[in-house]
Amino acid sequence: MPIKNGKQYVDRLNKSNPHIWVQGKRVDGPVSSHPAFRGLISTQVELYDMQGGEGYKPRMTYTSPTTGDPVGLSFLRPESREDLERRRIMMSLWCDRHHGLLGRAPDYMNTAIMAFGAAADLLKENNPQYAENMKKYYEYCRENDITLSHAFILPPTARMSSFMRTLEEPDAPRVIEKTKEGIIVSGAFLLATQGATAEEILIFPPALPSFADENLHAFAFAIPNDLPGLKFICRESLVAGDSAHDYPLSSKFEEMDTLVVLDHVLVPHDRVFIYGDETLLGKFIEESHFHTHATHQVLCRCIAKTELMLGTIESIVQALGLRTYTQVIEKVSEVITVLETLKALLIASEVQAKPDQWGTMLPNPSSLYTANCLYPKVVPRLMDIIQLIGASGLVMIPNDQDFQSEIGADLTRYLKGIEVDAQQKVRLFRLAWELSSSSFAGRQSLYERFFFGDSVKVSSRLYYNYANKDACADKVRRLLT
Repeated sequence: MPIKNGKQYVDRLNKSNPHIWVQGKRVDGPVSSHPAFRGLISTQVELYDMQGGEGYKPRMTYTSPTTGDPVGLSFLRPESREDLERRRIMMSLWCDRHHGLLGRAPDYMNTAIMAFGAAADLLKENNPQYAENMKKYYEYCRENDITLSHAFILPPTARMSSFMRTLEEPDAPRVIEKTKEGIIVSGAFLLATQGATAEEILIFPPALPSFADENLHAFAFAIPNDLPGLKFICRESLVAGDSAHDYPLSSKFEEMDTLVVLDHVLVPHDRVFIYGDETLLGKFIEESHFHTHATHQVLCRCIAKTELMLGTIESIVQALGLRTYTQVIEKVSEVITVLETLKALLIASEVQAKPDQWGTMLPNPSSLYTANCLYPKVVPRLMDIIQLIGASGLVMIPNDQDFQSEIGADLTRYLKGIEVDAQQKVRLFRLAWELSSSSFAGRQSLYERFFFGDSVKVSSRLYYNYANKDACADKVRRLLT
């Protein structure tokens, strides 16, 4: 089938009826109606309607090589720099719609599963069937416009570091049994963002080392979110309310994070991509260039988020008449510098792209990994700048109901800005609050800090992929000769 629309997305979610827990209660009824999810789902409805909409479809879809139907451009396997540009334009359109606030918008995993599908032949080392499974799964996701989540992280008690401290056997996910139908898996995984609002989930954790020929902790597979034994345990919802005026961000863009628990879940053989080989797990992540292709999408998102921050800051500057304050202008210029740096790195990654060993056009990793190192460090500063410029205005934020009450006249008189009425000014500052100071903002900041791992992993990824450092060292050696 071709691209889906928003209604089809909602219908599929509600029909699957996954096992979800929120605030100690199992979700009973359509997930699209639950307060923790309905705002996010309505936003993703807009995304899916957008890609098939008039004026957008030519820029957001391409012709399926299998069926001839229109499919999402974020699934495109790029074979040229022009393909990368087309994909970037498509992803930027979606990012502009959600302002970079959805770390797991559908195009993120679409791009990832494309990278895995393109490099599937590497899996023949483990089992030729696994390579075919990966190729077919990529095609299945592309042709059915599957909304996909993923879980790559193990809980602390499942890690080797815990074993080295406690000498207790780690409570790590494992294959309990291998049957003619598939592998039976039990264990838990972090941190499935949008696990409860996706149709399927890709499980791809690091494995504990094993001296056995077949490592029971080493596997990668994808399954529908409604299989028996699979459940999603949600953290506290950060949706502050349904009003788009009072809660302009959390009411629409709050992505739920979940603990994914598998209790003797049967994974069909045709959904298994790796089993028993922990070395191949790490090798496949690296040689499929997952991080590079995914960062191409992530950088589009970071640009959109930074534009939202700059727009919010500049709106505050105008509302408060701060353009003559040089200390304020200096701070706004910091934000502009970050934004233009990110945009330059994105374009540079495409201009310097080269085909990889699979024949897929690969954006330049050095440019993208530089952005990966930079953005987690500057996001807290961008939030600080919103706070520093917004100042007390971020605190005095009555809601829309206050303006409709008998105190509305007082608010209208005393809270107005420069050429902006009080209600519009307060709505602006409520946006700034949710973007910089609320629980929603705190989660956004933490999410960016660890999006691709801790700072050591992210820095190491840049260092070991940055070929120019050796050329620079050679210059110094020639200088000293």
